[in-house]
Amino acid sequence: MAAPLFTTTPTRRSYDIVIIGGAMYGSAVAWFLTDNSDFDGSILVIERDPSYEKSATAHTNSCIRQQFSNPLNVQISQFGAEFINGFRGFMGGDTRVPDLSIQSYGYMYLADTEAFADSLRTSQAAQKLQGAATQIMTPDQIKDAYPFYHTDDLLLGSINLVNEGYWDGGTVFDWWRRSARERGVEYLAGEVSSMTLSTSGARVESVTLASGDVIACGQVVNASGPRGARTALMAGIKIPVEPRKRFSWVFSAEQPLDRDLPLTIDPSGVHIRQDGPQTYLAGGHADYDPAVDFDDFEMDHGLWQDKVWPAIASRIPQFEAIKVITEWAGHYDYNTLDHNAILGPHSHVENFFFVNGFSGHGLQQSPAMGRGTAEMLTYGEYRTLDLTPFGYERIMTGTPFSENAII
Repeated sequence: MAAPLFTTTPTRRSYDIVIIGGAMYGSAVAWFLTDNSDFDGSILVIERDPSYEKSATAHTNSCIRQQFSNPLNVQISQFGAEFINGFRGFMGGDTRVPDLSIQSYGYMYLADTEAFADSLRTSQAAQKLQGAATQIMTPDQIKDAYPFYHTDDLLLGSINLVNEGYWDGGTVFDWWRRSARERGVEYLAGEVSSMTLSTSGARVESVTLASGDVIACGQVVNASGPRGARTALMAGIKIPVEPRKRFSWVFSAEQPLDRDLPLTIDPSGVHIRQDGPQTYLAGGHADYDPAVDFDDFEMDHGLWQDKVWPAIASRIPQFEAIKVITEWAGHYDYNTLDHNAILGPHSHVENFFFVNGFSGHGLQQSPAMGRGTAEMLTYGEYRTLDLTPFGYERIMTGTPFSENAII
């Protein structure tokens, strides 16, 4: 009989690596550790919600893009695309693992102001230097390729049709968990309630569960998504990460489009993309965008009626007659400093590691960030991509990691 996915009590009193949070990032770090022949330690993944029902992973729109302004973010996505397209090979050629690919309908950024048009041109130049296939399109070119768009108000668009679009993040997540468990990683259903630090405060010595179990640890990884700031506070650390609500709607159209709809980022802030053969997915958030309670997943029905649908129908007139099929609210783990990840060790609590604050582009970055975190835990340094710019030091100094292409 197969072992249960989650245990309820730890099998050891001490682990080399304790990962708090077992969704996409906790599982990415665990799997990449087990895939490294130089790592032979014990790993415990602690997940408070074994159903993952309220996790950011469960609410993702599961897309990937190379259209970032910072070259490092472009490189991170390029490895992500390589990993997705070569998934079975990266998983050791296991014939149980499905072959995956990216549905590359592209991201289409639309600019209706000179400032944003200049930003897209600058970003495209940076992306081109990294080998990305991003193209700048005039309104006439956009209309010719995608005649369903209203383009009269546009100055230009930016699109990349190579390794940008939808991918099956759920399958990658499932196989990371399955493979990690088969390699000896223990998944425990429970909630960390506190941490005990050394006398100097330089190390986390143990974590205590709500059940009362105390688990000693060599290194601790904070992979708790929108709850990342709460987890960090247990170690006496403050990070600028909070849950921000994001809404999604899947709908059908009375007049479906005659070709794939790129993931379109409208100047209104609403984004919309192909979802199925004749269904579409729209996303957005309210103009007032405060932090919310961890358990607040209530829909804002006025947002659809007052902002999202009007924006969709204005940009794509064929979408004036549509029907919502399903809808949901999820959370970004939003980094209020610069909307980018916090990665690597803390500057003082030396065995406390961050994988936090991805602000909506975490799923697509999980292969590179999971690999990099595993390298840092194993070697004390990054061996592939140098992810140092995402480190905690910038949080201490209040120095943002510069990235203009945030959705």
